[in-house]
Amino acid sequence: MSVEIRPVVSKKDQKEFVNIQFELYKNSTYWVPPIKKDELSIFEADNPFQKFCDTQYWLAYKNGKCVGRIGAIINHKYNEKTEEKNVRFTRLEFADDREVVQKLLETAEQWGRDKGMTGIVGPLGFTNLDHQGMMIEGHDYLPSVASEYHLPYYKEHLEGLGYDKLVDWIEFRLTMDDAVVDKGIKGASLLMRRTKTKIISFNSSDELVKYADEIFNLLGEAFKDLYSVITFDHDMVEYYKKKFLKLLSPKYVKVLVSEEDNEMMGFVIGMPSLSKALQKANGSIWPFGWWHIMQALKKNDTCDMLLTAVHPKLQRLGGGVMLVGELQKTMKENGIKYLETTGMFETNQKAIQNWKNYDHIQHKRKRCFTKAL
Repeated sequence: MSVEIRPVVSKKDQKEFVNIQFELYKNSTYWVPPIKKDELSIFEADNPFQKFCDTQYWLAYKNGKCVGRIGAIINHKYNEKTEEKNVRFTRLEFADDREVVQKLLETAEQWGRDKGMTGIVGPLGFTNLDHQGMMIEGHDYLPSVASEYHLPYYKEHLEGLGYDKLVDWIEFRLTMDDAVVDKGIKGASLLMRRTKTKIISFNSSDELVKYADEIFNLLGEAFKDLYSVITFDHDMVEYYKKKFLKLLSPKYVKVLVSEEDNEMMGFVIGMPSLSKALQKANGSIWPFGWWHIMQALKKNDTCDMLLTAVHPKLQRLGGGVMLVGELQKTMKENGIKYLETTGMFETNQKAIQNWKNYDHIQHKRKRCFTKAL
């Protein structure tokens, strides 16, 4: 039978949109399930991205069974910033069937054309803190909670349908050798004296939340020229604070400030890896998912470096080195042996060279594809 594409219109459809990935990845050793409640939040009426984005979601059915999904986003704020007319495809998942993925993408493409778009890019979410990129290398490694995992056949199907590479992100796994860590800590201390900066550390979420607005402001300033980045307004900041702050482990968050006036000059957000805990939770915090997460935060040998931003004033003066050095101090105190980086653009040679100072592997790659409409 042919593939039928249906728009997501009901609560039942929304649940199907989230649940299809659990069916597709049920035999995967490495896929990390998201929390279903968080995934469903894209459909909420008070989603702050609805103010500047047009969205539509679809499901694919074959022989009466759901076999795929796709979303489409027109991010007017980003299109205006870049003077582009692109529709984004997002949250694409599909069975290993060319007809299924072809019809899903054609549906998103036509929706974009009907709204005056001249190109399609993806996978991308609403912002750079949303789902972005498709894993094309590293399928035998566990992804971090801030990364992506896709089945190996996805790349082949997209290329077969005329999609080309737009940008790639790469990821590293670093082994925290004591000698290298100690050298990094010492170097960070030297650079802080030279630049007259200091590190602020946290013991509780209440301490951390006081800096949340400044963190998002700096994120916007430091990343403003990077691909897919838009500035965060008040509602977006509040949304992400509610979504992320409750999960962070405060002692793995470091803020760099000027000694003179306490101006925020950078931050790094790390976290003991939750990937195995979320596999055990299997999409739900309750009744046991939260327990698995708490255990992972208490005892772990791997830290995920989720996000780092440095003020332009310090980007050429070792701001990143200072932050990572301080994070490594906490990692060493807590028995962390490995550091997983999240995606960085493959063109970011300065950061890449820094990771090569460690015993490392470059093991994962994500891609954003593009196609003219």
